[in-house]
Amino acid sequence: MYRLLSAVTARAATPGGWAWGRGRRAAHHRAGLPPLGPGWVGGLGLGLGLALGVKLAGGLRGAAPTQSPGVPDPEASPQAEPLPPQEQPFAPWSAQTPMLPPTRRFARAIDSSRDLLHRIKDEVGAPGIVVGVSVDGKEVWSEGLGYADVENRVPCKPETVMRIASISKSLTMVALAKLWEAGKLDLDIPVQHYVPEFPEKEYEGEKVSVTTRLLISHLSGIRHYEKDMKKVKEEKAYKASKMMKGTMESDQEKEFKEKGGKSNEKSDFAKAKIEQDNDAKGRNLKPGKKKNDFEQGELYLKEKFENSIESLRLFKNDPLFFKPGSQFLYSTFGYTLLAAIVERASGYKYLDYMQKIFHDLDMLTTVQEENEPVIYNRARFYVYNKKRRLVNTPYVDNSYKWAGGGFLSTVGDLLKFGNAMLYGYQVGLFKNSHENLLPGYLKPETMVMIWTPVPNTEMSWDKEGKYAMAWGVVEKKQTYGSCRKQRHYASHTGGAVGASSVLLVLPEELDAEAINNKVPPRGIVVSIICNMQSVGLNSTALKIALEFDKDRSDIS
Repeated sequence: MYRLLSAVTARAATPGGWAWGRGRRAAHHRAGLPPLGPGWVGGLGLGLGLALGVKLAGGLRGAAPTQSPGVPDPEASPQAEPLPPQEQPFAPWSAQTPMLPPTRRFARAIDSSRDLLHRIKDEVGAPGIVVGVSVDGKEVWSEGLGYADVENRVPCKPETVMRIASISKSLTMVALAKLWEAGKLDLDIPVQHYVPEFPEKEYEGEKVSVTTRLLISHLSGIRHYEKDMKKVKEEKAYKASKMMKGTMESDQEKEFKEKGGKSNEKSDFAKAKIEQDNDAKGRNLKPGKKKNDFEQGELYLKEKFENSIESLRLFKNDPLFFKPGSQFLYSTFGYTLLAAIVERASGYKYLDYMQKIFHDLDMLTTVQEENEPVIYNRARFYVYNKKRRLVNTPYVDNSYKWAGGGFLSTVGDLLKFGNAMLYGYQVGLFKNSHENLLPGYLKPETMVMIWTPVPNTEMSWDKEGKYAMAWGVVEKKQTYGSCRKQRHYASHTGGAVGASSVLLVLPEELDAEAINNKVPPRGIVVSIICNMQSVGLNSTALKIALEFDKDRSDIS
């Protein structure tokens, strides 16, 4: 082979070689074949060289020996077998036309959303933000803005791992739902049936029952980080009076307009301005506001808890703030108790059971936050101090609240999770038209239950919604024709030391005729994670989802 290649190339390189080449062209013409181009000799040498490379590579890989190459056929491929990508020298010049990438299909939505995120990032001074968007189950955009590590100038990217905070509650809900579907968990019996370590409770001298269902929707009366019951009740009364005052003011405005009065417009405006200023001052001074959760010492615990049962000692002996079922009080500690229930109902440690779920959902980068393990692409977390300087957050150990706010993840994993939930929610609608569809991870009736708003609850990140079962849900609504249309969506936000997050699912509004040509999941899923605390991201995620939904509708 070496002699043949050397002879051919040497002959072609000599003056006589050109005569030899002319003779070959004449013979080719006499045979009635198309004329050879001026570069055919070079092509011959190249073809022999590639054939030699394939011969040697095949021998090294233990492949069956190929025939000895002679003069190569110009119409035949010079490679006897496909090479791995790193061995294909002409891959960049492939003649195949690439398919239109998703980023081209949604270019307008991506540009608009990127601009929105840059504005949010600049407004709040966040070091880094990562966003991911999927359309009908397929990821179409993921991007990092800013820095995952400011000191070392490590940029954010789609693989960046951050704290997802209270989105962990939605993950825990899957564990509870799987146990409920398997008949291992009753949502409506006292929690002491599973966790006798949690004492029975009384409220105002009356024995009351705390159930798993009440814990899931924050109706149990178990406290959050604020231990002072008086402050919490003052805050709830303040919110109620504010809502009542807003209703009364709107009634007065309506009456004023009906009378057509104009003489007191300026004074009324001045009064309203003073009231707004007072409200703003009150919001800043009132204890127990959510933004002041970061002033609570328990948020910065450094103690390592071995299991969920041990974590109960932080709050199990504290009194209930209200009668279970009567009021809503968002409580991460309630989910610590739910983790203990998962352990007892499943027979596994909470983290082991959750890792099995993550494996099933293909969420390979989602793990509990621990400080000792090396977690690739983990971001650092930041906050602004009193002098408005960016600083690292203090060390914390989240082992006491893994179920309610202690997991790390990426936007890609959160998209997978959102699509798995959306698939389960919709697959029941497609059974008749698509009999070969796989079942959802959770049954359709389970997902409907999870995404059904619960009475007496609040959705703090969108006042138009209610809390359901570890998700906030806004229902479809339109009050006036050709006016604002409220879309149905489910989401959960997260706020932790040095981190903010959101996962939002906007289902497609399906009709019976369109189902025949589609398969679930149908809709937009948006995930955003940020390495700075106290950044509200739900409205941003909703705007992004609507932008992609618009492009999707235009394309289809």
